[in-house]
Amino acid sequence: MVVELDRVLLDAKLAAPQPRPGAVSRAELIEVAQASDRRVVGVTAPAGYGKSTFLAQWALAEDRRVIWVSLDRFDDDPAALLELLAYAYAGGSAGNADLVADMRGPGMSVLGRAAPRLASAFRSSPVPFVLMLDDLHELQSPACHDMLGMVISGVPEGSQLAAASRFEQPHLPRLRASGDALEIVVSDLALNAAAAEQIFSEAHVSLTHELAAAVTERTEGWPVGLYLAALIARDSNGEALSVSGDDPYVADYLYRESLMNLPDDTQRFLRRTAILDQLCGPLCDAVVADPNAHEQLRRLEGSNVFLIPLDRRREWYRYHALFKEFLFGELRRVEPDVIMKLHLRAADWYESRGSRAMALEHLLNTTERDRSVQLATGLTLETYQAGQLSTVQRWLSALGDSAVEGYPPLAVLAGWVTALTAQTTEAQRWAAVVDAASFDLVPADGTASFASARAMLRVIMCPSGPEQAMADASFAVAEEPPWSPWRDQALTLCGEAHLLAGDVKQADAWFAEASILAATAGNADSLVLSESERALLAMDGERWADADERLRVALGAIREARMQDYALCVLAFVASARLSLHRGDLEQVNRDLTQAMRARPSLTYVLPFLAVRVRLQLARIFWAIADHSTARHLLREIDDILIRRPSLGALVGEVTEFRGLVGSSAHVEPRVGPPLSPAELRLLPYLQTHLTLGEIGQRLSVSRNTVSSEVGSIYRKLGVSSRSEAVVQATSIGLLGV
Repeated sequence: MVVELDRVLLDAKLAAPQPRPGAVSRAELIEVAQASDRRVVGVTAPAGYGKSTFLAQWALAEDRRVIWVSLDRFDDDPAALLELLAYAYAGGSAGNADLVADMRGPGMSVLGRAAPRLASAFRSSPVPFVLMLDDLHELQSPACHDMLGMVISGVPEGSQLAAASRFEQPHLPRLRASGDALEIVVSDLALNAAAAEQIFSEAHVSLTHELAAAVTERTEGWPVGLYLAALIARDSNGEALSVSGDDPYVADYLYRESLMNLPDDTQRFLRRTAILDQLCGPLCDAVVADPNAHEQLRRLEGSNVFLIPLDRRREWYRYHALFKEFLFGELRRVEPDVIMKLHLRAADWYESRGSRAMALEHLLNTTERDRSVQLATGLTLETYQAGQLSTVQRWLSALGDSAVEGYPPLAVLAGWVTALTAQTTEAQRWAAVVDAASFDLVPADGTASFASARAMLRVIMCPSGPEQAMADASFAVAEEPPWSPWRDQALTLCGEAHLLAGDVKQADAWFAEASILAATAGNADSLVLSESERALLAMDGERWADADERLRVALGAIREARMQDYALCVLAFVASARLSLHRGDLEQVNRDLTQAMRARPSLTYVLPFLAVRVRLQLARIFWAIADHSTARHLLREIDDILIRRPSLGALVGEVTEFRGLVGSSAHVEPRVGPPLSPAELRLLPYLQTHLTLGEIGQRLSVSRNTVSSEVGSIYRKLGVSSRSEAVVQATSIGLLGV
């Protein structure tokens, strides 16, 4: 049911609205936009200037393929936005199914992989298109606009992107300077006296040309003001208005005047449904307790220009943004005590239909923190694994640290997410919270107990050495029953603990059991990690055919789940490089090494045994292919990790042994320079954007001087002298792009 409801809402966002019959024609403006040779058309004006109507009329008049996307506040997540744009571009085409799938995946690099992939798809479009983005102002995060700037660069000649926003569009200044943007602003959208006459005529109000000129002057050609004036005049026998367009309260005044003419039950219906982002009969029935909600919506659609149908079946609607804001203001003024109850009813309706994310969005507007954290706990992992880290972070921020700390199972998930995304300070903080917490109820994340979930987090972060890791892993295995969705994770971690203890045979047995269970349960992360470890152990034992089979499984799971950038998958690329080296396939070795080196920044000291094992295996391979400089660089990275996590058991001995080999070898002049450091790899994708060095520093929370130094180092290592050359070179060797 959730799939059906979410698909209906998604399709509604991608359906260009039908212009209302009798709406003022924007044909001349449409011709200007179509005839321009500008790739981007920016429509920027305050609410009520007919931006959406202009785009809808353009869509109807367009011969090229139209890709329509209505944005809302839930799209303010770069991964969610990418998936939405890819889905809209794919248009249900089976040939583009992979494109949509490529926008998802745990740990996905938005700028490094997904956005270039979508931009490439745009460039190779077989037909010209117009991508229309309505309500761009809903995107508040810089990350979304950074990504969108890269996608815009893929719009080919003959195609256009048209975006409507209340505020200045971040990409326009750059495009304005290059002459690649057409801007449509307030003065272009303001209506004249002739348009006012048409609007009043549609409302069945007679208006002389002189009065039309007067009301146009008073509203300064503001379209929504003219529509409201016509409605009020219709219901008050043509009484003239005495408001001016520069009155900051003109919208509230006009709306209130129009609302007062409606029956009390209709006014109440409008106010109370203003808490909803989208409306349908059953949802409004549940929220307002009106069994005739659908008929109410249909009547309002016929008599009110501020209710917009979202689908051709006239089942889903939304309010015009300015009208919704007014209605919600009225709700706060007239019935403030019912707001929370309305949100709870909406949450109940969405949850009963399986749409837990939308239920949570409404619950976050209430004081129901216990229920909110329960839902967030159930949603966090799957949302993160879809690549939507920003959404997870927004939920946690909305709940607040005290609420998360008050429900320790959610704190465990916060620890996992921050550890897997290299947020080391936050990961350490959540680990401390979890260690100090107690919780005796059944967690909402599917684990058998909070103690088991805490034990697994401790193992992966390994702060206290192999003995404690072994104890925690054994405890988790004992706690998680065969049917637990976390048992395969516990088994995998038990294998890792045995590796740290030097018990290779027992580790392999745990990995084998974990792999079987993970494959059955469809848990790709455990499957990849356990099979990668088994492949390396097979190679250690000279069982190369067995290693090949293990890697086929691991790499196949990575491809299917789009996990190339995920921390727990880096080991698979390292193992593949080692196997390719054994076969003498140096071309494949280089591809695998590039992939592993590119993804290694996700492995920090809060994932210590994986971070060290990956770098040690990489260093051995680089040493074997005579790239001693990179091998030594990786040893230095290992040393930095061991300073913070010195107790890594048998792994420390392996590092010591390899360091002895390196130290005993005669110094050889390096054939190539050192690799890009983790910090440089994190910065590299931003070189594809048009951000200044200072702006890149803000994104990465470092100073401009640090960015400048790292950019210079990137140039030297890549052998280039400009950003564009760095991007081309990094893409050619596989450090950027797909």
